[in-house]
Amino acid sequence: MAPSINDPAVEKFIATVNAGDKDAFFADVPTEDATMSDDGSERDLSAWTEKEIFSPEANGRMEVVDASDDGRSLVVDYTNDAWGTMRTRWVFSVTGGRVSRFETGQAPS
Repeated sequence: MAPSINDPAVEKFIATVNAGDKDAFFADVPTEDATMSDDGSERDLSAWTEKEIFSPEANGRMEVVDASDDGRSLVVDYTNDAWGTMRTRWVFSVTGGRVSRFETGQAPS
């Protein structure tokens, strides 16, 4: 049984990533001033998502393994063509129905 994600903004985040749909992602998912971090380091959201998710070399995909906080805290098997599959954690902040911040990084063992 798939973990329950009750936040539509997080559901849309996952759906657009898995579809490889960068245009839909930026049209519908983040707020205009959204921020993010990767392994505790602040990153530029546009540059990071291009490199790690949407470029043809990345082709990122998310398979949710565990969800808490109504789906705003996730453990994900994240796969991209550059790095393979990694167990990662994702924590989302949502404002006005859009993702205003996400933090990702290696999931604890």
